[in-house]
Amino acid sequence: MTQTGFLDDAGLAALGLASYGTDVKIDAAARFYGAGRIEIGSHTRIDAFSVLSAGEGGIRIGDHIHIAAFVFMAGAGRIELADFANISGRVSIYSSNDDYSGASLTGPTIPDELCLVHVAPVHISRHAIVGAGSVILPGVTIGEGAAVGALSIVKRDVEPFTIVAGPDARVIGTRKRDLLELESRVDD
Repeated sequence: MTQTGFLDDAGLAALGLASYGTDVKIDAAARFYGAGRIEIGSHTRIDAFSVLSAGEGGIRIGDHIHIAAFVFMAGAGRIELADFANISGRVSIYSSNDDYSGASLTGPTIPDELCLVHVAPVHISRHAIVGAGSVILPGVTIGEGAAVGALSIVKRDVEPFTIVAGPDARVIGTRKRDLLELESRVDD
């Protein structure tokens, strides 16, 4: 480990990730479960106290991604973060969740046949940004260049270059597309 708190090459290798690229910075205080099902691209940073728990579907993190402190990503379904996506602090991304109707029991200590778990992939597209404290639920796709305001709850897809915010993730605006041209100026 280096003085900055990020893992060195030996520390990265010891995580047992499925794969990782170059220029990957992972804070030593981040936690990985199902690491063999987690792929991380190049030029990616994962900050302290983030938890990535990959179920059967795995987690794929593209290039030029920042996952801020205290992010939680978990579930049986696949979670994908496309290139240049950014996840702010305390965001939670779920690719599975329990049924809350009372028709079944809940929790990981209960036999599967007594639970009803909804599993669906989550996709955060290129250049999308998710604001602090937001929650992304199973089955959601956040479109290219879309922005999710802080403390939002996203239960349905977000169209490309749309800005949504609030507990119902309602549309509040449109993002500029300048970032598409600026991407070409990033050196790998």
